[in-house]
Amino acid sequence: MQPLLLDSESALKNKRWDEYGLKEAQLSATMSKDPDRQVGACILRPDGTIASKGWNGFPRRCDDDPEIYKDRRRKLLRVVHAEANAIISAAQSLTGCTLYVSPLHPCATCAGLIIQSGIIRVVTDHISDSPRWKEAFDEARLMFGEAGVIVDIIGS
Repeated sequence: MQPLLLDSESALKNKRWDEYGLKEAQLSATMSKDPDRQVGACILRPDGTIASKGWNGFPRRCDDDPEIYKDRRRKLLRVVHAEANAIISAAQSLTGCTLYVSPLHPCATCAGLIIQSGIIRVVTDHISDSPRWKEAFDEARLMFGEAGVIVDIIGS
């Protein structure tokens, strides 16, 4: 598959939208109550309007007790990732949209949701080198490649 080539005006416009989308994802991350890691996501429609935002946290209507966040095992069993929260909260077709996520690359589970939702591009500002998540991030990148989802890492 050939990469999409943009003229300089389109590339500049795209850069502005990417900066905007990432800033919205970063702002969303501040809503997370997780004391160890705050991740945010923002989904932009092709016209640049926000379709949805999300952050990592426990499901709605579940106990958001800070003590549960301190218990890593329980936290990992409960947490809904930012990307998943944004997709679920959208409650609309996301075909053709771009997902912005900060400060982590999506994991393999979220990659599956992203692909299934019809999102065609993922933009992140960081690739983690954490050994804990390496396998999940590597698999996500493979899945995105197979599905033709464009992944751009900017500002890292």
